[in-house]
Amino acid sequence: MAVVSMRQLLESGVHFGHQTRRWNPKMKRFIFTERNGIYIIDLRQTLDYIEKAYSFVRNTVAEGGTVLFVGTKKQAQEAVAEQAARVGMPYVNHRWLGGMLTNFQTVYKRLQRMKELESIDLTGTAAGYTKKETLQLSREKTKLTKTLGGLRDMQKLPAAVWIVDTKKEHIAVDEARKLGIPVIAILDTNCDPDEVDFPIPGNDDAIRSAELLTKVIATAVADGLIARSGKAARGGDVKPEPGTVAADEPLAEWEQELLTGDKPAAEAAAAPAAE
Repeated sequence: MAVVSMRQLLESGVHFGHQTRRWNPKMKRFIFTERNGIYIIDLRQTLDYIEKAYSFVRNTVAEGGTVLFVGTKKQAQEAVAEQAARVGMPYVNHRWLGGMLTNFQTVYKRLQRMKELESIDLTGTAAGYTKKETLQLSREKTKLTKTLGGLRDMQKLPAAVWIVDTKKEHIAVDEARKLGIPVIAILDTNCDPDEVDFPIPGNDDAIRSAELLTKVIATAVADGLIARSGKAARGGDVKPEPGTVAADEPLAEWEQELLTGDKPAAEAAAAPAAE
């Protein structure tokens, strides 16, 4: 069973890249064609790269590693938090603070401070604090929780990082690369594939695209956790589905041709827009 279907990718808009004037030439090999001034990503390659990323994440988690989910742009925040929490993985979905990886010891101390504040009753003037002190502590806790809440159970550096939008999260990418931590990421047509170890060519701007691909990675984590616990069926090659997207929405004719594998016809349909 495939990790995800071509139809799921199409219905989630994973194939839509950026405008042709906003691209990275290094992404040329992942581009299928263009339509109405928008690059269309080759989803056949996307499927292949999803399989590679899935296998890597599953094996990494099965061997005891953790995957840090990162996506601070509005379109990715909810999916990153929801999917990471679903499989018990750490995440950052608001602001990436410089040094979250390269200066993790300091971050860990702040996490301990956050937990300390959470253990204090800040609803009144309990524990001998004045009203002003209580207010200050409450604000500190709120700030720490918003920024570091998704990392509360992270005891050490992650074994890999999942990133939605490598351009926006360039600091996270740089830190991971500096530490030799593998980067798995959505690669839109304006990204640099050289920065990513396990790329998934796709749309990193659409909510449904970010949600679907993040769900795929989370499912790979879940599969790895099952394998780690020894409950996975020996010798099996079946992977759980990463959830579903609406299957009743009509596809454009050229998208149907892409789905059925008729590349010449799909390119012909897109040709008028390229003229």
